Amino acid sequence: MSFPFWRRKRRNEELNEEIQAHLTLAEREAMESGQSQREARFSARHEFGNVGLAEEVTRDTWGSRWLVDLSQDVRFGFRILRRSPGFSALAILCLTLGIGANAAVFSWVEGILFRPYPAVTHQEQLLAITGTARGESGPTGISWPDLLDLRRNCTLVDSFIVTKIMGTTLSIGDRAEVTAGSIVSANYFDAIGVHPILGRGFVPGEDTGRNAHPVTVISYQLWKGRFKGDPQIIGKTQRLSGVLHTIVGVMPEGFYGTFVGWAMQFWVPASMEETFGAGGYKLEDRSARWIEAYVRLKPGVTPRQGQEEISAVAERLEAAYPDTNRGRGIKLWPLWQTPFNNAGTLLPTLEIMLAVVVFVLLIACANVGNLLLVRSFARRHEMTVRLAIGAGRSRLLKQLLTEGLILSAFGAAGGLLVAYWCRHALVLLFPARGGVAMHLPGEIDWRVVALSAGVCLIATLLIGLVPAIQSAKIDLAGALKADSAGVVGGAGRAWVRSGLVLVQVSLSFVLLVGAGLLMQSLQKIRTSSPGFSTHGVLETVVPLVSAGYDAPRAQSFQDELLERVKALPGVESAAFGRMTPLSYGSFSSTPIAVDGYQPPPEEQPIVQYNEVGPDYFATMGIPLVSGREFTRADDEKAALVAAVNETMAAKYWRGKNPIGERVQVKGRWMQVVGVAKDSKYESVRETPKPFFYVPLRQNFSRGADLFIRTPLNAETMATALTREVHTLDPGLALYEVITLQEQVDRSTSPQMVAVTLVGVLGGLALLLATIGLYGVMSYAVSQSARELGLRMALGAGSVNLLRLVLSRGLALTAGGVLLGGVVALALTRLLGNLLYRVSPYDPLAFGSALAVMTIASLAACFLPAWRAARTDPARALRD
Repeated sequence: MSFPFWRRKRRNEELNEEIQAHLTLAEREAMESGQSQREARFSARHEFGNVGLAEEVTRDTWGSRWLVDLSQDVRFGFRILRRSPGFSALAILCLTLGIGANAAVFSWVEGILFRPYPAVTHQEQLLAITGTARGESGPTGISWPDLLDLRRNCTLVDSFIVTKIMGTTLSIGDRAEVTAGSIVSANYFDAIGVHPILGRGFVPGEDTGRNAHPVTVISYQLWKGRFKGDPQIIGKTQRLSGVLHTIVGVMPEGFYGTFVGWAMQFWVPASMEETFGAGGYKLEDRSARWIEAYVRLKPGVTPRQGQEEISAVAERLEAAYPDTNRGRGIKLWPLWQTPFNNAGTLLPTLEIMLAVVVFVLLIACANVGNLLLVRSFARRHEMTVRLAIGAGRSRLLKQLLTEGLILSAFGAAGGLLVAYWCRHALVLLFPARGGVAMHLPGEIDWRVVALSAGVCLIATLLIGLVPAIQSAKIDLAGALKADSAGVVGGAGRAWVRSGLVLVQVSLSFVLLVGAGLLMQSLQKIRTSSPGFSTHGVLETVVPLVSAGYDAPRAQSFQDELLERVKALPGVESAAFGRMTPLSYGSFSSTPIAVDGYQPPPEEQPIVQYNEVGPDYFATMGIPLVSGREFTRADDEKAALVAAVNETMAAKYWRGKNPIGERVQVKGRWMQVVGVAKDSKYESVRETPKPFFYVPLRQNFSRGADLFIRTPLNAETMATALTREVHTLDPGLALYEVITLQEQVDRSTSPQMVAVTLVGVLGGLALLLATIGLYGVMSYAVSQSARELGLRMALGAGSVNLLRLVLSRGLALTAGGVLLGGVVALALTRLLGNLLYRVSPYDPLAFGSALAVMTIASLAACFLPAWRAARTDPARALRD
């Protein structure tokens, strides 16, 4: 019969009482038969047999024997670790760093890629949905009419959920801060399963009509911060983008919307899109592809089935609306590949981080394994005695694995604590924009804890198995012989320790190479020309839209401000443009037709464009190849004109000078008056693509950015600009003033994050590898005291011994670097998505890693070598 483990103490007491009662009874019976008390006691025990054996046999019949052994091993393991606090602390620290790095990256992957939206239900059923265009590699938006057709015709999709990020500015003193929000479909809150704590969400029909429903739902954070938690907030108004919106709901605490990277502060229905977006009313324009959306599949429907149905509907739309949908498709994406938020942006970085932290864990485990291995040699006498008195090798193996499990369990606990502290650390590597920090929280849930537990078990096997096997093989004679191993002669016998050091050195070398490649790539990204001036040009915004300016008033204000700015001392030129290159916002795009160009039947030419003012090209430093700048005369009364970039000219006019030619945009013909050099528009890494410009006054936007060419710094210019803005309108607040180089740096933040993380973890790996090499060399010197003393007695000098130990350490380093070089050549090509104009086999990166590894190795070996060189031969031989 099996008894629970926690009742065994009581059962042991009952067993002892039963045995004692049996012996007492047998002894009494023997005494009644005439034996003396001593004879009776001996007779009773002789008849009963071995009491200890009987107890063991009886306990085995109870079951749960393995729990008893485990509890004994755990208690003994804790005593052993307490006996060596320095060793235990170092081992736990190494494992804490290794497991903590893994747990931190797991939390980022969980919170950014797989379950990025707190409070949203059944995220596994959510998929991102975007448009595609034949001949274009990247995703596009979806038009509102196309989305309505998809909603009507798809039977496998439970909900189509529109969520388009945008922002408005809230004036704080003489500055303006951007508040992020979303344009959403009326079914948004119901579809994601999140409901307001006050008021209501949006009702059916509020996402239709032109600016017909100025209502908003605000976040818990905005309610508590700006509105001081007003319980009567429902029904009150807030001016958003210049329009008074009625607050109809407050979302629960911890809900930040469905956009990775920014915490949404408010939501408005899609009917208000024109108020917050540029380019006019889009809800009835099938060519206006502005929507970012998700779908929630019905239970049991696979992504492949959903994609097949949506693709079929997209093909029918292409046939029904060839003017706007030719070559257009629809694609579903898993959440972790969402292309319209920072999940897709950070995916390559987090993929690299997963590989890097595995390397760090292996290095940490190799380090602790070496420590345990060295420590096992100090316990050889103990192990030999335990084997001699009958301990089984399997029991010895379990004991040592249990000690490794205790270490890794402490490391896992410390690692989870480190991960908890670092779960929000990723956002610290991204610069704030306009005073608004990004929102990239990690998520430590049961999945992260389970993965960390798995890492803990793997670490136990890695750190405990080799020392356990080595210790299980020992015998007394072998242990005594091993003590005389020398620095050189012991290489063969110390192959396990040396092998672990080789692993640490090789993996550290790989990480150093990767960090060098990423650092060079980032340097080239930030120093290469994007096609416009990055120094000496400032950019800012005067938020006229949120201040309630209509188009005529905004146009008048821009004209007056431009004249005042040009008159400021130190200003060389100034111009307005609707979009800033390399910013998060998207350029407008439109189908075009070109005189003399006949597109293939399956192609619908769609090109992005920017609305810019006079002197824009001169201010931005974009050279004109031919033609002219836009002037004040290119206004709404003049003939429509455009300027194209070189790639567009080459593609659609095929070597012919396009000056004077016509291009049709949204049904209107424009004359090409200029050809500008190519530049970067959305990404520094993008390949040249067609692009054109139109005069701002012919396509007016109230939300244009202001660009200023000046040698003055941003702080000085911000003060002057604030003064001029307040002269025109004291109620306006100026947005941040930054250089275009800062804008380039912001656009390359993912690369900076990758460089920082790989650099930090590479430095950690190098530190662990250096400690491991130092430990091995220090142990080798301590075990070789007799050999070193004999060498000195025979005439070897201190320099000879110093060279001997250093050469041994450098030999280990050379082997590790050689192995690491082979691994690096195979793995660095995986960095392709993050490298810019840098070869994965760049010799500078490999050479730099070799130099750093050599310096670290010399530092690790110098102290043991110095101690060897100061060996006292008489004392060493006597001991």
